[in-house]
Amino acid sequence: MSETVEPRTADIRYETETPVLYETRGAVAWLTLNRPEFANSQNSQMTYAIDDCLRMAVADDAVKVIVLRGAGKHFSGGHDIGTPGRDVAKSWPERKTLWYDHVNKPGAEYFYAREQEVYLGMCRRWRELPKPTIAMVHGACIAGGLMLAWVCDLIVAADDAYFVDPVVRMGIPGVEYFAHPYELNPRIAKEFLFTGERMSAERAYQMGMVNRVVPRADLETATTQLAERIAGMPRLGLALTKQAINHVEDLQGKRLAMDAVFHMHHFAHAQGDLTTGNNLGGMDVKAMASANKEKPTREG
Repeated sequence: MSETVEPRTADIRYETETPVLYETRGAVAWLTLNRPEFANSQNSQMTYAIDDCLRMAVADDAVKVIVLRGAGKHFSGGHDIGTPGRDVAKSWPERKTLWYDHVNKPGAEYFYAREQEVYLGMCRRWRELPKPTIAMVHGACIAGGLMLAWVCDLIVAADDAYFVDPVVRMGIPGVEYFAHPYELNPRIAKEFLFTGERMSAERAYQMGMVNRVVPRADLETATTQLAERIAGMPRLGLALTKQAINHVEDLQGKRLAMDAVFHMHHFAHAQGDLTTGNNLGGMDVKAMASANKEKPTREG
């Protein structure tokens, strides 16, 4: 008979909300993206809160596995490009990388410095955590949401989940953490980006991007069972295994490729500024939101 353990909780508060909820159940830490009214779109508050929660989970010796999930109808609608909580121009006192503050920097330097910190830099930090991480995905996983799922070691998806990176519509070659050709076969990655179509959970499973697909009603139970099974393994063995596989990916060129594409990404931002005066490549935010609501045209 298993022992009942009271959840250990931490309420990490920011200016106006708790953008990420944190609790532990036994040896598993649960991080919940908590902007359901905006499909858990990621503003800076949320991004820094994720980092704080992950640091807490790593520091807690009782935690063996970390699960990342979303509150409400969706896992993540991606980067915040238009909600009332968008805080792209805000400075954050505790920086997570060695990059300087982006605020008040001129031209392309503004976005380059910010995205080195909050997108590429943080995602790389999270990928290298010494504890196994599982993304529990339901509903939408759009653009920046892919980055959150892809830095996790495993992905368990509900049968209603879908994945999409529509940023080619903005003249941009994929999101900042450019793992597309490693998460998918390169030819499938091209289709995924060229068309901007949704990929169903089933097709993502067929492509090897997702570990398991389960009915929506069974998602939390299936994720819990997987997390608890992994938590039964030795902590150092898990850390070394994760480090070994990540190292092999980097020997295959993942880190260098990501550096190169990050520069292409920011060239695209600069092109948008020069041609349209819009750093989002001239793409209207409402049009982008409408594109994300389109019905899938290719199922698994």
